[in-house]
Amino acid sequence: MTNPAQFISQVRAEAAKIVWPGRREVVTTTIMVFVMAALFSVFFSLVDLVIRTGVSGVLRVVSG
Repeated sequence: MTNPAQFISQVRAEAAKIVWPGRREVVTTTIMVFVMAALFSVFFSLVDLVIRTGVSGVLRVVSG
């Protein structure tokens, strides 16, 4: 078991190895996330429309 001073030293050594993304990479990945979210929302809206139409048609046939 390490003492608190060794633990803090090890944490700082590990934190020094972190490579932070640049501004351009952050902007690019953020734009990609928004584009993918928009595409998925359109896709799931269309799937919902198809399922809703199918269920409505089945209910209309069964009830009428």
